[in-house]
Amino acid sequence: MADKIATRESYGNALVACAEDFPNMVVLDADLAGATKTGTFKKAYPDRHIDCGIAECNMTGIAAGLATCGKIPFVSSFAMFAAGRNFEQVRNAIGYPHLNVKIGATHAGITVGEDGATHQCNEDIALMRTIPGMTVIVPSDDIEAKAAVRAALEMNGPVYLRFGRAAVPVINDKPGYKFEIGKGVLLREGTDVTIVATGICVDSALNAAEMLAADGISAEVINIHTIKPLDEDIVVNSAKKTGKVVTVEEHSVIGGLGSAVCDALSAKYPVPVRKLGMQDVFGESGSAGQLVEKYKLDGKGVYEDVKAFVK
Repeated sequence: MADKIATRESYGNALVACAEDFPNMVVLDADLAGATKTGTFKKAYPDRHIDCGIAECNMTGIAAGLATCGKIPFVSSFAMFAAGRNFEQVRNAIGYPHLNVKIGATHAGITVGEDGATHQCNEDIALMRTIPGMTVIVPSDDIEAKAAVRAALEMNGPVYLRFGRAAVPVINDKPGYKFEIGKGVLLREGTDVTIVATGICVDSALNAAEMLAADGISAEVINIHTIKPLDEDIVVNSAKKTGKVVTVEEHSVIGGLGSAVCDALSAKYPVPVRKLGMQDVFGESGSAGQLVEKYKLDGKGVYEDVKAFVK
């Protein structure tokens, strides 16, 4: 297994790796190139990087204009700004005309840590899901993040990519791993409960499944990297096998992965669902590790919640 790496680092590296294959790609940032890691791209391709200053909404408008001229712009900022401050511009300037703009949102969720509640965006997946035609991707590790950037470039239309600040384990370094937008990945087969996870919580779900196995509970683990369009088939088929579903996300339980899964199951195969995530609360200051543990999004926390739900 490789060392831990933050998916924001993967984002910067992927932009550089894709630059030659996609000569029309340009990268826009809002005075955060060091933090979003687009500085890596700026160093390699200075003529294709635009620093728009601390003016995220203006940056989004510029990206929309560039897209109408045949460019493939990446709008880069913290998730709180890229999705939150920018919502109207993303909706009206990118979503409504269905422009080929990619949004690289870093520093999402509570693992922003010490920056505190104002910067810990736990609402961005919900916001972006509501925009018609928007694809929403939440990679779980370095390998998936880099694959997601390339896949976003290969498709036409707006894409929201969610990256994290904290270094996370590499879990997709398996032979035959393939990333496909809109396709979930079955990581572990089980019969008693389905754990559907996204982003950094995929690793927590796998760790929880190991602990559950020691208690005689067989947990199926599914990685949903694309929240929208959701792979409804993999979720429904698993629910038919296990009869119980738990969702895990570093995001509000309102409007994110849990809501997407519940939408699918209520329409196609209703089963009991437990949603793990931020339970309608704001985050707080603390280290990423402390916060993940406090809000029970680590392996132990997920294990305890799933065990209680199954019993």
